[in-house]
Amino acid sequence: MNQAAGYSIVTLMDKDQIAALGASLRQIDQKLLTPGKEEGITRVWYQGGEPYFDVFVELRQGKIQWFQFTLRGKSISWNPEHSGWQSGTTNELRADDITFYPASKVIENDKHPDWEFIQLVRSILETRAGEDIFDQILALFDTEN
Repeated sequence: MNQAAGYSIVTLMDKDQIAALGASLRQIDQKLLTPGKEEGITRVWYQGGEPYFDVFVELRQGKIQWFQFTLRGKSISWNPEHSGWQSGTTNELRADDITFYPASKVIENDKHPDWEFIQLVRSILETRAGEDIFDQILALFDTEN
């Protein structure tokens, strides 16, 4: 929720908008990523076709260890060590944040998961079904609801 404007930043989207967002995700060259802190962790980053749209994944031996999706100032993440799904808001759309640096974002977690946003994310990712990493992410939705 954008407190200044008092309305939801992520509005209802039609199937064409959802498909366009999914199709816009492009994998960023691995060489541009900071290596994982733990040995054996591989980081994967997909950037979408609009500002503030990213998918980050950490893999160990090809299996997801952590996942984060950000879009229009909202985020969800999955981490098995922190009870599965977490939603939140990012500082990317805050005009009053003078510390903001475009290559980083701060996420403030919600008290309760935003299931409406989580389902929207699922819909966007379903447009990429059939690709291994997206199939792994989609499987998380089936096990963590």
